[in-house]
Amino acid sequence: ICVFNSPFSNSRSVAELVIAEIILLSRQLGDRSREMHDGVWNKVSNGCYEIRGKTLGIIGYGHIGTQLGVLAESVGMHVVWYDVVPLMSIGMGRSVETLDELLAESDFVSLHVPETSDTKNMIGKHELSVMKKGSYLINASRGTVVDIEALADSLKSGHLAGAAVDVYPKEPFANGPGFESPLRNCPNTLLTPHIGGSTEEAQRMIGVEVAAAITKFIDSGASINAVNFPQCDLRDIPSTDLTTLRIVNVHQNVPGVLKQLNNILADYNVNKQISDSKGDVAYFMADVTVNDQNEINTIYEGITALNESIITRVLF
Repeated sequence: ICVFNSPFSNSRSVAELVIAEIILLSRQLGDRSREMHDGVWNKVSNGCYEIRGKTLGIIGYGHIGTQLGVLAESVGMHVVWYDVVPLMSIGMGRSVETLDELLAESDFVSLHVPETSDTKNMIGKHELSVMKKGSYLINASRGTVVDIEALADSLKSGHLAGAAVDVYPKEPFANGPGFESPLRNCPNTLLTPHIGGSTEEAQRMIGVEVAAAITKFIDSGASINAVNFPQCDLRDIPSTDLTTLRIVNVHQNVPGVLKQLNNILADYNVNKQISDSKGDVAYFMADVTVNDQNEINTIYEGITALNESIITRVLF
């Protein structure tokens, strides 16, 4: 079963939340609001700043990172970014060569990276020590990216002036009491329950985007943005082409299957094909020119007869 997610629809919502958190942190509004709710009037300006002219460092310059950079520049911030993939800067944003360079230069650091073995605890004791004294850390990416204990120590010591965290290594399965974290009650620390993409607009677009992906998978076999399945796509067959069909096959990811598939198709004109694998499953797509229904049946029966074949579809 091919399961799809929606990696782009909530990008704007997350970027807007980060901008709001930058302003809230720079003015210590979280602490001031809590004090007012406790009946304490504490009008202070010490340690409160405008964000105009400050430097925002973005780690992970993908869909969210680029949106965030544009928004940050619109309120007068300078933007630097770091990514393991060479990318083109948007607006006046500037890339840096190393993570440490970004950390040392930025007044605010915002994380927007996926959860991988490479990003686990990528912000730890060393990285926090490299950050400017009085700077701020924002994590709206994945909970495993930041060493929470080290972050709490950095906040309590005063090295960091504040932090905003929306994701955690372990998160509750349902709403209600019981949330625990070393970050609770840290000074100038905004804690939110993984709501970066939780807006009406984002949820509506997620529904549209996932539905479109499922429809495309059914109609053309494309599996782009699948989370549990090899990702393949081929350009559409022109509607005027009545002799080309698309073969899509899911099979066990073992050696020799691709050779068997190509042997079956060897006597036909294969216009284009692609194959990919993920774990134990492999996915094969090919556009083949045929002359009649008998040839279609021959191809289909040959592929489905393979011991490693799981499911085969013929698309027109």
